[in-house]
Amino acid sequence: MQSTTDRKAAIRKFKEREPLRGAFAVRCLATSRVWVGSSPNLDAAKNGLWFTLRLGSHPVKSLQSEWNAHGEAAFQYEILEKLESDLHPMTVGDLLKEKKSYWVAQLAAYPLY
Repeated sequence: MQSTTDRKAAIRKFKEREPLRGAFAVRCLATSRVWVGSSPNLDAAKNGLWFTLRLGSHPVKSLQSEWNAHGEAAFQYEILEKLESDLHPMTVGDLLKEKKSYWVAQLAAYPLY
């Protein structure tokens, strides 16, 4: 059994970790349609995206309708590009927008948000 100090140390370590930032794609395997987004936290982006899609309340109607038609099993979340962790915080937002635009053009995809 884990001691209280080990548990607290593990929690602290988890909270101190740097989230992955970058661009991602959501692919519908049934129709080959692709949506691209970017996020300062890629893990949270997937969780939030799947949550809103399961609820049927995603704001991108084309994505929600594909999800409703084909189901969760037909979708894939893919990290396209990760940003460096040592970037200045003031540049992260603009860089994420740039990466999103780049990947939308590269993949002929639909933008998320």
